[in-house]
Amino acid sequence: MLKKGILNPQLSSLLARVRHTNALVLADRGFPSWMAVETVDLSLVDDVPTVLQVLKAIQPNFSIKQAYMAKEFKQINDKTTQSRFAKAFGEVPLTFEPHEKFKKRVPKAVGLIRTGDTVQYANIILISG
Repeated sequence: MLKKGILNPQLSSLLARVRHTNALVLADRGFPSWMAVETVDLSLVDDVPTVLQVLKAIQPNFSIKQAYMAKEFKQINDKTTQSRFAKAFGEVPLTFEPHEKFKKRVPKAVGLIRTGDTVQYANIILISG
């Protein structure tokens, strides 16, 4: 029996299949779904869990070399929210791009983790290192 780390079996399985340079999407509650992309839905209620909570949970055992977010995130959200996200990445390079370009990366992802996050444009594409 697992005593710590990722306890959700679907999520654990998905993370184990992400390899070097593969993409993994962390999505807010309103992000569209793609039938061809495996989705682990962790959403429970508004903001449970959040994208940042999931990111924090996977970081100890997931190597991230690059991250992408929609540039609209910076246009819509206040400085405090932007700062929380920036801090969560630490040294990981974060690139902002138009939301439409961001969504074109999603079909190439190994999987998508849906959260209950209500922060607009809180979606992140992680590239494994």
